[in-house]
Amino acid sequence: MTPFDLVVRSRRTVTPEGERPAAVAVRGEKIAALYDHAAPLAATEDIDLRDLALLPGLVDTHVHVNEPGRAHWEGFASATRAAAAGGVTTIVDMPLNSIPPTVSTEALDAKLRAAEGKCHVDVGFWGGAVPGNVKDLAPLHERGVHGFKCFMSPSGVEEFPPLSVAELRVALEEVAGFGGLMVVHAEDPALLAEPGGPGYREFLDSRPGAAERSAVETVVRLAEETGCRVHILHVSGAECLDVLEAARAGGVAVTAETCPHYLTLAAEQVPEGETAYKCCPPIRSAANRDLLWDGLARGVLSCVVSDHSPSTAELKVPDFAAAWGGIASLQLGLSAVWTEAARRGHGLADVVRWMSANPASIANISGKGGIKVGNDADLVAFDPAADNLIDAARLHHRNPVTPYHGRTLKGAVLTTWLRGRPVDGGPHGRFQWGAR
Repeated sequence: MTPFDLVVRSRRTVTPEGERPAAVAVRGEKIAALYDHAAPLAATEDIDLRDLALLPGLVDTHVHVNEPGRAHWEGFASATRAAAAGGVTTIVDMPLNSIPPTVSTEALDAKLRAAEGKCHVDVGFWGGAVPGNVKDLAPLHERGVHGFKCFMSPSGVEEFPPLSVAELRVALEEVAGFGGLMVVHAEDPALLAEPGGPGYREFLDSRPGAAERSAVETVVRLAEETGCRVHILHVSGAECLDVLEAARAGGVAVTAETCPHYLTLAAEQVPEGETAYKCCPPIRSAANRDLLWDGLARGVLSCVVSDHSPSTAELKVPDFAAAWGGIASLQLGLSAVWTEAARRGHGLADVVRWMSANPASIANISGKGGIKVGNDADLVAFDPAADNLIDAARLHHRNPVTPYHGRTLKGAVLTTWLRGRPVDGGPHGRFQWGAR
């Protein structure tokens, strides 16, 4: 038999069937076979991680890269380097915060030109649904975007306005017609308010969990009426969980995600003026966090993705009413989630399901999300016991702003392979496309 190009062995290989000792054999860019950990194999390179864990590359379907137009906030080169350093081998870029936003095929072409030759991991793209672009949705779908992002409340940037409920219905009918996916920032604008002051408590009170619940109820109703598949983005309010659970039990095609910051941080811990913690919807109470973990464990929430939404330090002024809302965490999601998951009794197989297999499935990304024969050889050597002291200045994010600065997280990524090749600084990522 021709020797394999690469064999990676670990006593803690996380496969779709669970964690077990295994040798992962790679030929070309694909996983060719799985063997017993100690199986004698001929290979150009044979690496034994022993008791370190071997994970599939993570799939982060909620990343704001911001290029072109706001590349000083983040760009494809820095974002994908950060992704690789955090064990993420595939990202899907959000359509807003770049100029132009990805709301037409012409804007998608601009995005591709900006990304060409810069990507250290694989990159897919969401299209955008905004007022007046219904005619652009089918052509974007034909080009291979993974679905369409929309807002029900102001997005924070004027070039990506929200949809009214009536406009959302029309967009859902259009997307349902070609079997696409709508991903929704669900907050009811009627229940949002301007913060009453500069502090975190005033900001939190201005965006209550009831606003999320009301919007999710609307999305579920419209999804049921139109037959469109929908995905609720960045659930922070536990008030949404029973609505989502009932919808799924009733056969509505709805999934939902949450984010590392909602699972690991709490409102009680947010220091006054530390606007690195500001995001929309906001980080809520520790009791709310416990309920999100319960929803994740029961499958009401399907996945955990970063919602990496960076900005320059200058936009994070020490006023929660005025600061840019977004958390930079692309490089840190695995360690952050593992820290809290392990404390709560979850295993690496759970984390991989939430952060790799399920996001890949929801966004219809083939060949990703699991260590199994035929998939891309996207692999991560991970030390789950390592202490990881976070220094924002040493991250690959373009700007050194993160609420995890100074925290010690558990777990460290040692090596990331993309299609059997170590991600060592070369921009070898490819574009990933959804079903057409």
